[in-house]
Formats: sequence, structure tokens, C-alpha cells
Amino acid sequence: MSAILKIVLPFILLFGISSEDNIQNNIVQETTTYYFIRHAEKDRSNKSEKDPNLTAEGLKRAQIWAEVLKDIPLDMVLSTNYKRTLQTGAPIAGSKQLSMENYNAGNGYDDEFRKRTSGKRVLVVGHSNTTPQFVNEILGEEKYADIDDTENGALFIVQVLPNNEILDQVLYIN
Repeated sequence: MSAILKIVLPFILLFGISSEDNIQNNIVQETTTYYFIRHAEKDRSNKSEKDPNLTAEGLKRAQIWAEVLKDIPLDMVLSTNYKRTLQTGAPIAGSKQLSMENYNAGNGYDDEFRKRTSGKRVLVVGHSNTTPQFVNEILGEEKYADIDDTENGALFIVQVLPNNEILDQVLYIN
């Protein structure tokens, strides 16, 4: 785990540069940084269950996400209103002493969401289809396909700069 952090953390910190860094230079900027993850491994034992909990492996991955993101200051942790996304985000929110807030993935990157998150560092916990769709909406292009159903370790980082330039990157945590 520590080897992964040594490789990944510099990239996360690079993308996590905030407007606070620029205030020191008397430049008022509102950079918004989004960290998108898909929920961890869900229980698939009951095919009729529409809102399953995480498996033991999924709960472990949620703790790993908390460890990976521990040095990243966050202002908000957003989750869809499903057990698996809430359980994935809970250790991260808890470690940051933040409450989990719901968002409606169906609304996407609308004006309300932009206003709510402007100038903040935001973790968004979603699903295999909603996460890349949300990132694509911010980018204004169809860059990312749905996440494979077996992939639970993708971290999308999207930074919206004050000049509306958008930087994006995907990292994979095993």
C-alpha cells in the first residue's frame, strides 16, 4: 500500500493545488477540483437486491480510499443515495470530519451543481456509468467510457481553472 501512495500521492497533490496558493500572490482565483470514484465492491449474492451493501472486500477498499485521500484537503464529500456509495464515502468523510451530502447523478454538471461546488475540493462517489459520464460532461467531450464492472479502483481528477481551462487525469489504485 505504501508503494502505491508514493507513486500516486504526488499526482494527486499536483492536481490538488487550490486557490489558496494563488491568494498569496494577490491573485484571486477559484479553482475547483473534483475527485471522482466509483463505489467499492458491492454484494452481488442477491440478484434482486437493488441497493446492496458493500462486501468485506468493498469495505476494505473504502478504507483504502480514505488512506489514499488522507492528505488531500476536501471541502465536500458527495454521494448518490445508495448504500454502496454512502458506505464507500463514509470513511473518507469521517476522516475529514465532513458530513456526506447527496447529489443527484441524473442532474449532472448543471448550474446548481457548479454553484454548489465552485472553488472547492470535492469528492464525488458514484457508479460505473455515472462517474465517467459526469467527468465527460465537465470536459464537454466523450473522453471516458463507462467503467468496467470489475474496476473499483479508478480515481478521476478534474480541475476547472479560473480561465475555464480543464485538466483531467485518471489514476488506478489496486
